[in-house]
Amino acid sequence: MNDAAPAPTPAPAPRRARVRAPELIGKGGWLNTGGKELTLADLRGKCVVVDFWTFCCINCLHVLDELRELEEKHRDTVVIVGVHSPKFVHEADHAAVVDAVERYEVHHPVLDDPELATWKQYAVRAWPTLVVIDPEGYIVAQHAGEGHAHAIARLVEELEAEHAAKGTLRRGDGPYVAPEPVAGDLRFPGKALRLPSGNLLVSDTTRHRLVELAADGESVVRRIGSGERGFGPDAFSEPQGIALLPDGRVVVADTVNHALRTFDPATGAVETVAGTGRQWWQGTPTSGPALEVDLSSPWDVAWWEDRVWIAMAGVHQLWTWDPAAGTVEVAAGTTSEGLLDGPAAEAWFAQPSGLAAAGDRLWIADSENSALRCLHRDADGGLAVTTAVGTGLFDFGHRDGDAAQALLQHPLGVTALPDGSVAVSDTYNHALRRYDPATGQVTTLATDLREPSDAVLDGEEIVVVESARHRLTRLRLPEEAVRVDAVAHRTRRAATEVAPGTLRLDVVFQAPTGQKLDTRYGPSTRLLVSSTPPALLADGAGPGTDLFRELALNPEVTEGVLHVSAMAASCDDDPANAYPACHVHQQDWGVPVTVVAGGAPRLPLVLAGLDGA
Repeated sequence: MNDAAPAPTPAPAPRRARVRAPELIGKGGWLNTGGKELTLADLRGKCVVVDFWTFCCINCLHVLDELRELEEKHRDTVVIVGVHSPKFVHEADHAAVVDAVERYEVHHPVLDDPELATWKQYAVRAWPTLVVIDPEGYIVAQHAGEGHAHAIARLVEELEAEHAAKGTLRRGDGPYVAPEPVAGDLRFPGKALRLPSGNLLVSDTTRHRLVELAADGESVVRRIGSGERGFGPDAFSEPQGIALLPDGRVVVADTVNHALRTFDPATGAVETVAGTGRQWWQGTPTSGPALEVDLSSPWDVAWWEDRVWIAMAGVHQLWTWDPAAGTVEVAAGTTSEGLLDGPAAEAWFAQPSGLAAAGDRLWIADSENSALRCLHRDADGGLAVTTAVGTGLFDFGHRDGDAAQALLQHPLGVTALPDGSVAVSDTYNHALRRYDPATGQVTTLATDLREPSDAVLDGEEIVVVESARHRLTRLRLPEEAVRVDAVAHRTRRAATEVAPGTLRLDVVFQAPTGQKLDTRYGPSTRLLVSSTPPALLADGAGPGTDLFRELALNPEVTEGVLHVSAMAASCDDDPANAYPACHVHQQDWGVPVTVVAGGAPRLPLVLAGLDGA
């Protein structure tokens, strides 16, 4: 294949290479197989799609949803295998993986690979990555990021025809065995809200509904929604954040429907007020009439400065919905994933997942950064973003004390407290933490919670959503902090050894069969490169339209992380069709590198296809 800038009409890809797929191994064992250990030999005769994912990753959750139609349509010929490859320490806990498989309704076998053994065998560099294996056990394609379901569906149809003709396709049921259903009033609840009546409203995320509980937090008053995944007046899809509007309605972040809904406690009516049900992609509008603009995994909502603020986890931004004007727009963030403070329009976030309004500040639980951040007005009246706790994508843990060195682990919720401090639902540390802006200190309020994802004040008590215990837990706000031994972690992925001087970066992209790069309105590809620390790159940072770049490495910096964001748009290659179907493929990579003599002069990152260099 050609690793330089793609031509407007790329040459047909070479016939699929014969690369034998490595065995699937993982210390945690198999889930959704009825206790059976699977091997690739057991899957021979099937088209296998290996999905490397981790449950903290919003892009991975998007891919789970993208694959549902393929999984259903080709149930007798395709086996999807999830390989869970953790980023955070908590994600290496087998019980947490079991919970995640149920929480996100993963209906295929999953290999728990806490030591990244299979990840390394397949030379995976990013979450999510999809690898397609043909019925004879050979790798035929690799895709990183989102937007590849249509390409994989076409490839599967080719493989079905080819191997049916050869007699090597085996039809019939796959190895998936559904676990036994579990009873209970809540299942992986996400967020909670105290209603004016004193009752508590909870987003019952995995059961796709809202549940109103009495003030005791246990007795069910009513359920809102059918309990089945859907997008209609009686259906939600994995709802998360909920917030009270001034008119008494409740706004709901209907996460997997990529929409905002409202629920009227007085009448029971549910209405869609923002979003189209489609996921936002680069190049589509970022403002306009609320019901005409696509959203991307809204995770939480809060009323602040006379509008609804949206933690748009799917694109690492904050948006707003103005009910009076009926419009939505981007308010903070660039879509680049990372931690960068400053003017709101230039800030970087990483899956903002919790919001809390507190006077002149909007507090943000920035989950993938393991950070607590806030949005506020600067001296000139403009919006600015400041980080209170956290350093970025790679450092996390449980450490109290001065905020500059304190650590969180993937927090999903934040709650404003009456004294001006904030409580942080420190999800992967199973703790409730507190940050006091007046002293700059971080303390621990409670431990031994199970994946707390939100908390709500109720008088002198705080009600915590213990998501993985499927319940609300009522606590008295303690007068003294809990003492916790400090633990610090750093994301551990093997660094790529690269040669000093000039490094050739190649993003490998092959358009799906029957498609070509869409150049009707200009370049159809985009590449954005940066680094941590910024001094790692002497030249080559910034945006561009080619999927390759010569990077000049700073001789005084020997290690760091290259951040690469790539996008390619392809459309049906049919001159007779005036309105061809088009698809966007995109992925962000964070590649740890070490600069050493004898290292590689080229860094290939596969967006779609196989690297033939």
